[in-house]
Amino acid sequence: MSSIARRFGQSVSGLERLNGLKNANEIKVGQVLRVNSRRGSAGAAAGRAPESAPVEEQAEAADAGPAPHDWVWPADGALTAAFGKKKGMEISGDSGQTVRAANDGTVSFVGGGIRGYGNLVIVKHSGNLLSVYAHNKSVIVKEGQTVVKGQKIAEMGNSDSNTVKLYFEIRRNGKPVNPAEYLPAR
Repeated sequence: MSSIARRFGQSVSGLERLNGLKNANEIKVGQVLRVNSRRGSAGAAAGRAPESAPVEEQAEAADAGPAPHDWVWPADGALTAAFGKKKGMEISGDSGQTVRAANDGTVSFVGGGIRGYGNLVIVKHSGNLLSVYAHNKSVIVKEGQTVVKGQKIAEMGNSDSNTVKLYFEIRRNGKPVNPAEYLPAR
């Protein structure tokens, strides 16, 4: 949603209001969204109807993305919850411990407000892959920043959690996949 907002020179909250969305993270590929023209609020104020734009896939199908096991573990620590009962995995650790980018990519989201995730970082990778890093104490990257595999992106914490941990997901085309299929064996 943030890339769509940037493309049309609008805010995510403005697009949410315009489209009656409660959660911008639940948009689907192929869904039609209303956007104001590039003329911005002046066009809307002049009574012009909003345009429509389909939500597009961000990478071509031929781009398979990073190969499985070409990733690194996002944090050191014991695996306390695996994929299956959850959409990702939990890694225990100490407050302030380094959280690393699991692969090269671009930071697509930094912030809070998504219940159950706390301070959150989402990194977009090629091949329609996203990696999600939740419950951070602090975040040291910004939206739009390019990161490399192993780069420190945050510090582990307990935001919106009762224990210090990193909650980590990998999503392909918006659907959670088992991170163990991408991470090297420990």
